[in-house]
Amino acid sequence: MSENPARPYAVEVEPGQTYWWCRCGRSQSQPFCDGSHKGTAFTPEKYQTPATRIVWFCGCKQSRTAPLCDGSHKKL
Repeated sequence: MSENPARPYAVEVEPGQTYWWCRCGRSQSQPFCDGSHKGTAFTPEKYQTPATRIVWFCGCKQSRTAPLCDGSHKKL
């Protein structure tokens, strides 16, 4: 992906779907897990929503409200 990985990712999420947010930063399919964490201490974080909406997934991996962005990337 050509996007800056420290920036958040806008994603339309839907109820009934499970989204696995990458915590390790190694995934080639950011912001979602592709299994690249295997062999590390990291595990992906499950995210589900009750309604269809656009959310901003954290790209810098520093958010205190992970998996969603809290603006921490602006301080890096």
